[in-house]
Amino acid sequence: MRWLVALGAVAAASPALALGAGMLDPAYTLPILALGFAVGLAHALDADHVAAVAAMTGQGGSRRSIVARGAAWGLGHSAALFVICSVVLLLGLTITERVGAALELAVGIMIMFLGLRVFWTLWRERIHIHVHEHDGVTHLHAHSHKTDDKDHRMSVHDHMHSARALLPTLGVGLLHGAAGSAGLLVLIVASAESASQAMVAFALFGLGSILGMICLTAAASYPLAFINRGATWMRTSLAVAIGGLAVLVGGGVTLESLGGLGVSIQ
Repeated sequence: MRWLVALGAVAAASPALALGAGMLDPAYTLPILALGFAVGLAHALDADHVAAVAAMTGQGGSRRSIVARGAAWGLGHSAALFVICSVVLLLGLTITERVGAALELAVGIMIMFLGLRVFWTLWRERIHIHVHEHDGVTHLHAHSHKTDDKDHRMSVHDHMHSARALLPTLGVGLLHGAAGSAGLLVLIVASAESASQAMVAFALFGLGSILGMICLTAAASYPLAFINRGATWMRTSLAVAIGGLAVLVGGGVTLESLGGLGVSIQ
């Protein structure tokens, strides 16, 4: 959890980057900071966030790996929000509606791609689930025997437990955070008394988003584990449902973003 400590340090240090600690009167500061954290928790449960993370976690894995993907998404999302919003605020810039719509369009296309990838994986790789152990730790592992010529029981079940596997999820979170920066900037700046207060609120909003997604994926890991241990039709139905949800939500975000860009869809 070193990244949580790092974000906490950023939140603690950020007042010194702007107008100074003297502007942080608790009577004005605590409500806006509490608002930032609470909205961040709820923000993690937005439909497009849930659809994207579900498409990346629905193929099984250990509960720890599922929660790690949620944390990676939250970290990327929060880092992008904090950096973009802070830079825009301190430099006196603006995020135009057109730029915001273009970023949302990228998010919509990405979510549809994640959903279609679920269907592609089902068709191409013939994914199935095994419960096995590594160093005495029992967990789930999804894999394919598409290219195996020998009996299934003799197949190798090696797979990677690398932090590099979290990089795609981190990238999805970064894009989500960039797309959400315009709305967060308007919300916080309209309520904050100073730039330093706004920056702390950005950091706490990010922490709320991370914790919200961790809680969501932790809760989801239990039914996912149950379904992945069940019959093949259960696992396939789950994948189809997740893929369909991602395509549906991503399509909706895409259409809405095209409207924001002035593209008329008849």
